[in-house]
Parts: sequence; structure tokens; C-alpha cells
Amino acid sequence: MRSADSFNDDATDRRLRLLVGLVVVVALCAAGGYLWFALRDPEPMPPIWLLGLLVAAILIANRVKVYVRIRSSLDTVTWGEAPVLIGLVVAPAPWVIMCAAIGMTLVKVMARTTPQKVVFAVAKDVLTATTAALVITAWGMDPDLAHPPFNLVAIITAYGAMSMVDNLAFWPVIAVASGSTIRRVASLNWDVKLVSQFVRMATIVFALVIISYGDLWLLIIVPLLVSCIHLWHSRRVNTREERRSWQRLAKATDELNAVDLTQVLHAAATRAAEIFSANEAELDMSGDGADRIVRATAEAVSFDGTAVAAEFRSSTDTTIDLVTHDGSLRLGVLRLHFGGRVTLTEFEQYKLKTFASALCTAIRNAQAYAELERVSAENAHAATHDTLTGLANRRKLYEIAGEVFSTRTNDGILALLLIDLNHFKEVNDTLGHAAGDDVLCEIADRLQAAALPNDLVARLGGDEFAILMTKLPTPAMASHRAESMLAALDHAIEIDGMQLTIEAAGGIALAPGSGGVEELMRRADVAMYQAKRSGHRTANYMHARDTADVGRLMLGAELRRAVDNREFVVDFQPIVDLGTGEVVSAEALARWNHPQHGNLTPMEFLETVERSGQLAAFADAVLDQSLGALGTWREAGFDLPVAVNVSPRSLLDPRFPQAVLDRLQSHSVSPDRLVLELAETLTISQLEVVDRTLGELHDAGVRLALDDFGTGVSSLSVLSRLPVHELKINREFVLAVETSSEAAAVVRSTVDLARSLHLTVVAEGVESEPQRQALFKLGCVAGQGHLFARPMRSGRFLATLQRGSAGRPGVLASALHETGSVVRMPRRRVPGHGRSSLPHLPA
Repeated sequence: MRSADSFNDDATDRRLRLLVGLVVVVALCAAGGYLWFALRDPEPMPPIWLLGLLVAAILIANRVKVYVRIRSSLDTVTWGEAPVLIGLVVAPAPWVIMCAAIGMTLVKVMARTTPQKVVFAVAKDVLTATTAALVITAWGMDPDLAHPPFNLVAIITAYGAMSMVDNLAFWPVIAVASGSTIRRVASLNWDVKLVSQFVRMATIVFALVIISYGDLWLLIIVPLLVSCIHLWHSRRVNTREERRSWQRLAKATDELNAVDLTQVLHAAATRAAEIFSANEAELDMSGDGADRIVRATAEAVSFDGTAVAAEFRSSTDTTIDLVTHDGSLRLGVLRLHFGGRVTLTEFEQYKLKTFASALCTAIRNAQAYAELERVSAENAHAATHDTLTGLANRRKLYEIAGEVFSTRTNDGILALLLIDLNHFKEVNDTLGHAAGDDVLCEIADRLQAAALPNDLVARLGGDEFAILMTKLPTPAMASHRAESMLAALDHAIEIDGMQLTIEAAGGIALAPGSGGVEELMRRADVAMYQAKRSGHRTANYMHARDTADVGRLMLGAELRRAVDNREFVVDFQPIVDLGTGEVVSAEALARWNHPQHGNLTPMEFLETVERSGQLAAFADAVLDQSLGALGTWREAGFDLPVAVNVSPRSLLDPRFPQAVLDRLQSHSVSPDRLVLELAETLTISQLEVVDRTLGELHDAGVRLALDDFGTGVSSLSVLSRLPVHELKINREFVLAVETSSEAAAVVRSTVDLARSLHLTVVAEGVESEPQRQALFKLGCVAGQGHLFARPMRSGRFLATLQRGSAGRPGVLASALHETGSVVRMPRRRVPGHGRSSLPHLPA
């Protein structure tokens, strides 16, 4: 089966044959007519030496050329008309026409061109010579070797006629052969060609003046002049082409400086076809998981698709691999298709390599940007969507609701439906979490199917869902929509061949006049619990039944479930040596992974925990996770102490010390690897039981730290009472240490006090490098904060340690000093103060 290229080649050949035939017919008719007219009054044959000289001049003039390539064809500039026109002045026209035919035949035969090109070239020269002869005859100029006539107007007219006929015969043929247009061929270097035509005409006139009015030996000047002009013309054409070529290359490089891969490939293909005067440029990106081919002409992209869909190209004239600078990666192939055989010059080959190198860089940049966009989009989607159900999460719900609140108009009412599944925990406990996940996904699909286009369905966590309804016509429509949404859950759900019926309760809240999204969510939450208590499927928020303590009471009721379900989790923040950047310890920070409310900080639930009777279980859960993480790090080669915050109420429990020691023993952790952080309050130093509790822990080897030192009303009295090992500077002083002399003085005095008591100082809330350097200069040896790392789960904490910084595991920041410039005090037990594991600066 023939390809499209073969059909195109056949069509081009047919058009070329028609054009060549037309030129031959016109030339034969013109020459035949003129010879018939001239032979009626034949002139004597000129000397043989003159005819030989004329043939030789025509041969030489047509062999010396200036080449300008247009795709697969060459546009040449020669001096062939000069000897013909001079010959018509000194010899009879029929003999000059014959010499022109013989000379051009010899030129083409010596060049070993095809018969078709020989016929065309000879016919064209015969036609132009006949045209000039007709003009000279019309002006009445009789050729005479002894006294050549000279008529400036006739000579200029004859030359113009020759040039016009030559171009009219040549432009269509070169346009068809190269797949270009006559206008493009004619306009190529038109200004240089115009100057060249003028110079050649002036040279011919000058030569004829010498012949007509001077001695024949002066003709020696003519070849010299012609040679100089030809060299000037060649250099000018080549210089112009090189300048334009580099300009086009620079423009193409600018267009390749894009971040969209399609834009880069399209620009590269079209510019490659233009710069290298190719019929078509092809970028083949197939291989290594990619399957894409882009083809384009200089005007437009002709194909962009897979290799299977691309038409087969039977021949490729020029190919260059797209390889990165280091040769480690091959991106594809750039192919240049021409209509015939083309050999690029050394300059064009260098230009092609330059273009390919720029294209490689552009493709890699576009691919990197596309990958960055993809990862960013995935992260953005993951940050705003639930990973299990694909619904929007709490963050997305707050974001959309916030936008609606900020742009509220009179086009409807905003309402929120909060849905909680009843007894969903029984599904997880009975059938397993996998079955529970299947149920949640089915619930999500049903809610999404029942939602209207303007609704936003979200999963807030656990078995709690929310539907944000906008543009409701009336408040009553919110209740109607809520009933229809919950009705979608009535049908049984089939899980592993079992039919499960899921019941749910929903709370409806209309957009409040103030309070924004948070208040809307709170009201819907209150309404949902009202529905649960009343046994109804839905309930509307009623202000009269709302109390300020509803949320706290709910949290209190859920504490036992939270402990049983291990909803309390621990994040860890590294404590770093400020001088070396090395991680020397970690602080455990408790979080409540609440099914409905997301991650809650101790500020939100600790008071409720302390008053609920679940404090001991909560403290044990946090300690157990902290010591478990410590053991994991130790097995990985990072033996770090861990600091755990202790509630003052835990110190009132006489069972607390033994509970801590039991946990240490169960995890095989040495007591000196645990740091208990104590809040600085008045009551701590005033209670006898606290002293006994801390004394037992201290004697067992557990290290103690005083948190937020300097913010209490009796810091020194507390410090003198407690057997602590570390002082932690409050973040308020750290934030102001650069700008406030008072804060710097507090830090300096704390460091001096700690040094005199052989205590370690840790700065909290280090946010910037200038803060770190200021603290280090003041003598503070350790710190924690977002400058080094945010709190993270145990696994990620270990990965961060292993990754380290600058190829150094366990290091999160560059050192502030060269190795060996800081003298560390040896670790030793200080009487009454235990063992310090953090580095000390020299006194």
C-alpha cells in the first residue's frame, strides 16, 4: 500500500514535467520563430575563435554560482546573461543562441544532472537569449565585431527582458520542486538580488562601452571586475543568510522558553521547519513510556498524536537525537523531511545541534513543570478531599462556605446539614474496618447522587458527613432537602453478602447573621445531637435549646471511647543543638484525632480530660506511644531522649510514678531517656504530694524539665524546690529576642542561672535563622521550632532523621561554627540534679 508521501511525490513530478514541457515548447516556438525571421536575411558566420570564446564564457559564467537553498532545491545566482548579451552585440543572434544552448548543455552534462534538468536549463537559456535578441533586433542594433554598436536603452531593456523571462520560467519550477510558493521563492533575499541585478547590468554596460569605444585588450578588466563583484555578492548573500538564520534561531529559542510541553513541541516543530528550510519537521517522543509524534511545516502544525496514528514517512533526510548534555537521558528524535536529497552545510549542522540542545533543555523544563503541576494538583486535591470517599473534607467545606459567606447576595439561603451515622462503631467492631470503609464509601456515593448541583457533600471524619446547601428559595426547603438526603440512606447496603441497614441523624442550621462558618458548623452540630437525643431523623437548630457547654459535655462523654479506640495520638517535634544543627531530643505533643472534629490540641480538650476521670488513661496512652516511638528510633540508630508534658493533676496522683516506671520497663527504656516537662505554677511547689512524686521519679533516674520558665510568678522559688535538669524558655521571649533588649536580657539571665546550676536551656518557638543565631550568641544551646521542623508522627520523624540535611543523618540545619570550635562539657552526674543529655557551652 503506497504512503501519502509517494502520492505527493508523484503529483509533484507531474507538475514539474508539465512546467518543464511548457518552458521547452515556449522556447522552441520563440527560437524557431526568430530563426525563421533571421534566416530570411542570413548573416555571415562569425570567426570560430569567437564562437569558441563565447561558449567558454557561457560555460564559466554558469559554473560560478551563488547558492541559496530553499528546502530541497537550490536557487542559484549566475552571470550567464553577461556573455550572452555581450555576444548579441558582437555576433549574429542565431549563432549566439546556438552558443548559449551548447554552453548550458556542457554545464549540465559536466554537473551530471538528470536529463529533465538538462532540458529545462537549455530551454530556459535559449528562451532568455531569444528574448534578448528580439529586443536588440527591435532597437535596430546590427552586431559588428569590428565596430560593435552601443545603445544604452536597448541594452538595459534587453537585460531587463532576459531577467524577467528567466524568473518567470524559474520561479514556478523551484516553487513546485521545493513545495514552497512562488511568492516565497521570489521574495527570498529580494533586496540582495535587486542589487546584484543592478551590479551585473552595470558590469555588462561597462564591458560594452570598452568594446565599443576602446581596445579589445581592455576586456581583461571585465573578468577581474566580474570576479570581484561575484565574491562580494557571494559574501553578502551568505552573511545575510547567516544573520537571518541566527535571528530565527534566537527567536525560536525564546519561543521554547515555555512551561507547557505542547506549546514547546509545537513551537519547536514549526521553527525547525522554518530555520532549516525543510518541507516538514518531526519530533518523535516515542519510547520510555512516552508515545507522541508532532509534525509541522513552517506555517502550522500538521499532526500531533501517537506513533500508531501517525502516517508513515518513507524517507528522512536529516535526523538528530535529543539527548541531555550529560548524555544520560534520550528524550526523542528530531527529523527534518525534505522533498529531495539535501546535505546540510557545516554551519547548518552546528546550528541544528544548537537548536537540539535548546530543545532538550526546554522539554526537560516543561516536563519538570508538568510534574510539579501534577504533584501540586494531587497535593491540593488531597489537602481538600477525603482519601477514602473522595468527597470534600472539612477544610474544603470551610473554604467553600467561607467564600459563600464573603460573597453572599440575595439569590437564596445558605444551610448546612450535618449527618452522623448511628451505631457505626458496631459495624467496625463486628465486620472489621474494611467493611466499615465499604459502608462509608456507599454512604458517600448515595449522598453525592442525592445532592443537587449547587450542593457540596463532605466527609468531616469518622462517620460524620456534611452537606452545604446554597441558593435555597425558603428556609423550609432546607428541611425538605435534608429529609431527601437521609432518605437516600434507607435502602439496605450489601457487604460481603450481608444486608446492613444504616440509620443516621441530621442537624440543620441556617446561615447565622454573625459568626461565619464556625458558628454555622457549631449550630448544625448542636442540632444533630438534638436529633439524636429526641430520636428523630432530623432537627433544626433552635437557639432556645442551645447551651454554651454542649460541646464540652459532648467531648467529656466521648473520652472513654477515645481512649478505647486509641484516638489520642502523639506528634513529635525535634529539639536541635543550635550550634551544630544536630537533633538531640524530641518533645511529644498529644493530639485527639476526633472522628467529628478532626485533630484537637490539648488546649481544646485537656481541661475536659482532667475533670473526666480519664486523665490517668490519657497520660498512659501518651506515654506508651512516646516510649514506643523512642524504641523504634533507637533500633534505627537514633538513641534520643523524649520529653512528655505532664499535667499538674497527674502529679497529685500517688500512683503516677509507678505507672511511669512500669511503662519504661515494658518498653525496655532507660529512665534517663525520658524527660517529664512540668508546668510552672504556684500549686506545684506548695503541695507535699507533688514533692514526693517528683522525688520518686528523680531518684529513679527520670529527668525533669521546667516548661515556660520565667512566665510564672515565683520562678526562682519553684526552681529551688524542684529537682529539674532543664529549663525551657517561653516562645514569647524567643520571638522578641532580636528586637527587644528586655527579652534578650531574660534569655541571658536564664542561661547564666542555668549554667550556674548545671542545667540545660532549651528555647521554644525558634522560627527564623536570626533568632537561632541570637540565642546561640546568648549561650542557649538547644531549641525547637518551625525553623527546624513542625510536629510530625513517629514514622515521619524517623524518616526526617534518616534524611537529615546536606547528606548528614540526624542533622536538620547547617552548623553555626566549624567542627571543633565549641568545647562541650562532659556528661557527668551533678549531685542533686541527675544526668544531662543535652550539650553545654563552656562557662
